[in-house]
Amino acid sequence: QEQLVESGGGLVQPGGSLRLSCVASGSLFDVYVMGWYRQAPGKKRERVAHITPGYVTNYTDSVNGRFTISRDNAKKTVSLQMNSLKPEDTAVYYCNRRRIGETAENGDWGQGTQVTVSS
Repeated sequence: QEQLVESGGGLVQPGGSLRLSCVASGSLFDVYVMGWYRQAPGKKRERVAHITPGYVTNYTDSVNGRFTISRDNAKKTVSLQMNSLKPEDTAVYYCNRRRIGETAENGDWGQGTQVTVSS
């Protein structure tokens, strides 16, 4: 069964950093658009960043310049380096895999990892 497994969440103070990782099982990792999404309590899930098979990246405005998404096709891993964290970054972060032209909702999702930014 193909799956995505996230790790790296935790509690961090404002201004701190965390690095999330997502390891994918199955084949053909390099054909997928890989993304990170988050959902805060009482809010809708939102896209944080994605990276295409051609390594083109895109970020939501609120994290642009603070977060960096990267992928390692050999290790079937996508990572999200989060710097200068703010309390409003607190959420469950989900890894997503989708083919080009497919919506994220129709792709594969990980189980999520909690990120809490608090002093």
